[in-house]
This record gives sequence, C-alpha cells and structure tokens, in this order.
Amino acid sequence: MTIRIFINFLGLSVAYLLLVSCTMPDAPCSPGEGVTLQVLGSGGPIADDARASSGYIVWIDGKSRVLIDAGGGTFLRFGEAAAKFSDLDFIGLSHFHTDHSADFPALIKSGSFSGRERPLSIAGPDGDGVFPGLKDFLQAMLGKDHGAYAYLAAFLDGTAGKPMLTPREVAAGKVTVVYTSEDLNIDALQVPHGIVPAVAFRVRAADQTLVFATDQNGGDPAFVEFASGASVLVMHMVVPDNVEGVGRRLHAPPSVIGEIAARAAPGKLVLSHFMARSLLDLEQNVSLVRERYQGEVVVAEDLACVTP
Repeated sequence: MTIRIFINFLGLSVAYLLLVSCTMPDAPCSPGEGVTLQVLGSGGPIADDARASSGYIVWIDGKSRVLIDAGGGTFLRFGEAAAKFSDLDFIGLSHFHTDHSADFPALIKSGSFSGRERPLSIAGPDGDGVFPGLKDFLQAMLGKDHGAYAYLAAFLDGTAGKPMLTPREVAAGKVTVVYTSEDLNIDALQVPHGIVPAVAFRVRAADQTLVFATDQNGGDPAFVEFASGASVLVMHMVVPDNVEGVGRRLHAPPSVIGEIAARAAPGKLVLSHFMARSLLDLEQNVSLVRERYQGEVVVAEDLACVTP
C-alpha cells in the first residue's frame, strides 16, 4: 500500500511517498469450522531466543475464543495472529510468573478499542504466601485505589462502557469448572510448580479436548487423569533430563513429560515453553520424550497452528 504525505516546509508542500507493508496474516489458524490451537509464545522468561513467552489461542469456528496465558511478547503475537479481543470468551492465567502474565495489562488496554462491552471470564489460581490469588492480582494491576494501572479500573466493575472481568479462582485439590456455555466448557486443576500456585486448563469444544499443562514438576498423578484422552496436550519442556535443585522442583524433565504423555495418551503432544537449558540439545530432549510416548510430537514455534 502506498501513502502520500504532504509536509509543509518553508511554505512549500513536499510530497513523500511511503511504502507501507501490510503483511499481517488473515487469521491463518482460524478455518471456518472446527477447533485449532495456535501457539502465541513458545519461549520462557528470556529475551534472546526470538520466542515470546507463554501464550496460546484456541480458535473455534474461525473465532479466537480462548486465551491461555499472556506472557511477555504475546501482546504482539496476538495481533500478528489476527485474533480479536472482542471474540474472547475466556482468559486463563496459569500462574503469576512474568512469563505467563506480564502482557495481560497491555492486552486488556487494547480491549478498550475493541468496542466490546460484554463481560469477559477469567480464571487463575488462588493465593498462597508470596504469590497472590487471581483477585488480588487483578486489584494490584487494575484496582482504582492502588493499582499499577488504575486508569483501567473500569474493567473490574464494567463501568465506562468497558467489559467487566469476572474472575474465578482455582483452589488446590479439586477440578474446578471455570467457564461453560452452549458450545464451550473449561475446567482447571492446580498442579505442582514448587511454591508457586499454578493451574492447568482443559478446554472442551465440539468433540475436541485441549489440555494446557502449564509449568509443573509432574509430581501429581491427578494431572494424568485430568489430561487423559485429550485431543491435544500442551506440556512445557523447560529443563533437560539431568536437572536438579530448584529447576527440578519447578519443572518436569523430558523423560517425565514422556511418561505423563504415555499414561494420558493424547492424540498429539505439543512441547513448548523452551528455555536455553532445554534448547541447548533440543533434539536429544525430544528423543527422550519420544522414547516413552509413541504418539505424534509437535515442537512448538511462535504462531504455529496445531489441529487436533
């Protein structure tokens, strides 16, 4: 597209031609019918691997209905995917590490320009010690009295024509229904991620089930039941197999990911949320997963599309 701009300089109008590249994709992951997973961010909390942090869209019949996580960089990827804030029915924030939630305020602000007024469901973990629960997180971000972005407080009460966020906190120890409608059902389960309250999400639409494991150490057998028979299981491969200490308390190594996938038996396994430690020998780490899980393995990239 060519734009002609006239600049007045010392009384003379000078015309400049600017060539503007319009390369934004036309929602390449959103076919007219069916369910598709799109990876917004396949990286972690590092800025030198050309990957955005954690974020995923579930497209349903051509609309971006579900967003899981909003880590750094996903704000840009959301736009590149041609997703629409006005189409979202649900946002799930798995936990409050920055690489899963830092772009949330930016995304909400962008919603100011969407024309949307209907409420928006959001779910995340309850609080535990150092980490806030979802409701406290929203107050810290958007609260009108002391929020970091208090000018966005209308999203908490639905005033000024803004869509009201309706939060649901997920407590440990049980599966919690966090969203339901005529064609979409979402439930959640807390999973072990060290001292950090973290939530896995299960999205059911049409005849497909997508499970987002988030960051977890793989130590709770209840997750296997939660993920059992999923069309697509997304698991985060953050660390290599020989990891010890804090890394192991937070994250499942490749062999454990493979064992979980073998027991849950999803149609496809998507490996994502890579960091330098797991990217260093990615081929070997993926092979450790494939030794245990015999189904299809997809290695995620930003903006990649996965069909069940």
